[in-house]
Amino acid sequence: MSISLILADDHPLTRAGLLAYLAKESDLEVVGEYSDGETAMEGIRELKPQVALLDIRMPGLDGVSITRKIKNEGLPVICLMLTSYDAQQYVLSSLRAGARGYVLKSSPADTLSRAIRIVARGGLYLDSEVASTVEEEEHLSPEPISAREREVLLLAAKGLSGKEIASQLFISERTVQTHLASIYDKLGARNKTESMLLALKYGVVMLEELLD
Repeated sequence: MSISLILADDHPLTRAGLLAYLAKESDLEVVGEYSDGETAMEGIRELKPQVALLDIRMPGLDGVSITRKIKNEGLPVICLMLTSYDAQQYVLSSLRAGARGYVLKSSPADTLSRAIRIVARGGLYLDSEVASTVEEEEHLSPEPISAREREVLLLAAKGLSGKEIASQLFISERTVQTHLASIYDKLGARNKTESMLLALKYGVVMLEELLD
């Protein structure tokens, strides 16, 4: 089954290149393309794609504002940032707004398709070049995460469902949910995406493990 996408970027040549690349991926389908944030938001509301590829800076609404609106409106759309900006303020504001991934336009082409597939199945994807931005933010050490909780967190970060995690670790699905609740409490997270972001910041997991 194809993953439906919308693409929002105000540079025509960038959009053309991305569309040409994505057209070669049989499991990815671009259902809409937009050159500004306002029309992109309208398209998201109408089409409800699985994934929205968003540039950070666009006329009208920027990518972070769109991500925040999607979250506030409860739309079932996953946001993946595709941008040239790797500054800490952009990375962290995107993730805090609810984005599930951050990819630089300077990355190899196959990085984008991989990121799309990972976030579409519920995982988190950070370009390796921006990982240090998250990991270097000052923080206080959280309550220690157990080895089993760490295993659960890593599998959840890869997009596995509670049932799939339970099967792989030979535990019950209810136990998985108990572990996740404990992880959220220890890290001060409200959901799975936030727990993965905080786990990176606190050094509980390394980016390489999330992308393995």
